[in-house]
Amino acid sequence: MIIDCHGHYTTAPKALEQWRQRQIAALQDKSATPSKGTLAISDDEIRESLEGAQLKLQRERGTDLTIFSPRAAGMSHHIGDATTSRHWSEHCNDLVYRACTLYPENFVGVCQLPQSPGVAPKTCIAELERCVTELGFIGCNLNPDPSGGYWTDPPLTDRWWYPLYEKMVELDVPAMVHVSASCNPAFHFTGAHYINGDTTAFMQFLTSDLFKDFPTLKFIIPHGGGAVPYHWGRYRGLAQDMKKPPLQELLLGNVYFDTCVYHQPGIDLLTEVIPVENILFASEMVGAVRGIDPETGHPFDDTKRYIEAAPGLSAADRAQIFAGNARRVFSRLKL
Repeated sequence: MIIDCHGHYTTAPKALEQWRQRQIAALQDKSATPSKGTLAISDDEIRESLEGAQLKLQRERGTDLTIFSPRAAGMSHHIGDATTSRHWSEHCNDLVYRACTLYPENFVGVCQLPQSPGVAPKTCIAELERCVTELGFIGCNLNPDPSGGYWTDPPLTDRWWYPLYEKMVELDVPAMVHVSASCNPAFHFTGAHYINGDTTAFMQFLTSDLFKDFPTLKFIIPHGGGAVPYHWGRYRGLAQDMKKPPLQELLLGNVYFDTCVYHQPGIDLLTEVIPVENILFASEMVGAVRGIDPETGHPFDDTKRYIEAAPGLSAADRAQIFAGNARRVFSRLKL
């Protein structure tokens, strides 16, 4: 069994983006009452959007189940207000639910939260609860920077976030820490903003006592943890200077890393530095990097082959990375 913990519905039918563009255009009319409206997409359109993309790649690459969420860049929490975000999130989550219902053996849902800059995260609780209890989703994507590259909200360790964390613990669902599009021209969204978000979240966790307050709270930091594994010595040293416990004791009971690292040396480093029990298999396909690596002749995001080739991993280690850890972290996952 191979579970890909990081997949986005990047190939959604065009009607979804058309609805979004109408919503954004309507924001210009300040006198208009925001309307959720309807989204007309047939089951056949959903099938067509997946059969030649995610499902085809699952078959070709030998993966079984994708933990599936709306397109990360499309969340764009900086657009509009809390009502804008709520309507958009509901449509995106409902579409993912329909995909999971059509292909229950291939996909299981993770929800987008209706975050908005300056709006307390507790406003997201209703949508999280709806997705988990009514739609059968098993987690959420949490944006540490709803402002889109300007970091205007408190850090993830601030009590501002605590009501949402309380609900996550109650529902026993993890969050993948995932920023969205960057509206700051200094940061390319996938090449810089995503990696910045991953690294920043880890450092926020390191400097806090968050997991003393929430011993069972779970976060997945995607994209291999950003800069974290490469600078593991720096973080160990900083924790030591701050009189914190060792990182394994301080964070690794609550923080996990995925394998969206698109070359063999990067995966080799990740698996050498980070304990096997803290690594979840992921590819992010169809995602940020879709081309063929000219040095290998294989797709950059075919991450399964990197795990299979990583030195020092036993068969048991690979089984843990490929499925065992995801089943433990996403405890609501039913196979």
